[in-house]
Amino acid sequence: MSALPAAPPAPRMHWGLLVAASAILMVTMGVRQTSGLYLDPIHRSTGVSIVEISFALAIGQFVWGAVQPVFGAVADQRGALPVLLFGGVLLAVGLLLAPYLTSPLGLSASLGLLMAAGAGAGSFSVLIGATAHRLPAEKRSFAAGLINAGGSLGQFVFAPLVQWIISSAGWARAMSTMAAITLLSLPLAWPLRRQAGDHAAAAQAGDDGGLRAQLRAALRDRSYWCLHLGFFTCGLHIAFLVTHLPGEIALCNLSPTVASTSIALIGLFNIAGSLIVGALGQRYRMKYLLFWMYASRALMIGVYLVAPPTPLTFYVFSAALGFTWLATVPPTAGLVGKLFGPRYLGTLFGLTLLSHQLGGFFGAWLGGVALAQSGNYLWMWYADIALAAIAALVNLPIREARYSCHGVAARG
Repeated sequence: MSALPAAPPAPRMHWGLLVAASAILMVTMGVRQTSGLYLDPIHRSTGVSIVEISFALAIGQFVWGAVQPVFGAVADQRGALPVLLFGGVLLAVGLLLAPYLTSPLGLSASLGLLMAAGAGAGSFSVLIGATAHRLPAEKRSFAAGLINAGGSLGQFVFAPLVQWIISSAGWARAMSTMAAITLLSLPLAWPLRRQAGDHAAAAQAGDDGGLRAQLRAALRDRSYWCLHLGFFTCGLHIAFLVTHLPGEIALCNLSPTVASTSIALIGLFNIAGSLIVGALGQRYRMKYLLFWMYASRALMIGVYLVAPPTPLTFYVFSAALGFTWLATVPPTAGLVGKLFGPRYLGTLFGLTLLSHQLGGFFGAWLGGVALAQSGNYLWMWYADIALAAIAALVNLPIREARYSCHGVAARG
């Protein structure tokens, strides 16, 4: 009587892999989430209008999202390493060219296309997708939170650094410094290379019916579309703030240091938010975590609008807001993994990030339009409150699976 084949070893936590992914996201998100600090310096040095620069950054928001499913699909098929290396070089090139391409079209090409596409290649869909199938299913939410915390750490570290370089040496020098840091970080991609058995391990999950089959299943799934709708609002909210919070602070006659400190505080508190929400996703329904985070944003903005415009107000607002800032990523990625498994997570989560960045395009661009037409951002804040409330409600109908000791059980 022949012996049964040995069961494949259970996935375990790969801490080195997670640290490398977090460090890469620290660089790419640190560069992206400080873009609003360049808005006024570029305007003052080139004469390009705030609306035109906002539009270039809005293009960058869309491009960053548009490349996510593309790079995610390439990484799903060929591994993350070539995607990460290509993206790092592209990001550095965009940063280096921006000071030489100072027309509206040139800024759209450098900041809106090259820089954004490069940052997208080293962002959530590729990094979370590259790690998910090497981890136990019940640990993926925590792992996504840990990776996401790296991006928040980048915002915390780079915001004061970028502001200091802009103040002392100009925005062009700040961009060249960020380009150098990006190139120096490329070796961090090596631990995320595809290894023997990765594809087989993903196939063992029983979800590998081919990319086209997974896409068809996803596009027919109501829960997947609910995730898209909520994430669209998240993108609008974040892009508006990261682009125009410095302008809002300037309207209150406060110094640029208040702006860079506020952005840094968002990143600092999102480290805690990402880790806590990622851990909670192992115990509680992730759709409810998303509901409470989006609902709290509506409340926080309402409180901010009636508070006095002082540095303390902005610091408290940024800290509170930072707790939920990109803490929506772990439960959103976790839900995609629950719904469809890890095999094509880079592609499917990349598509939700595209929706996120469609919202990001409108958040960055309409913020500039609001300022040009009314001299303030008030109607954008009101729209943000309404959309955050809608985003909270749209997550409730999601049919979320429960984890069991044998994997994922039926939805409910």
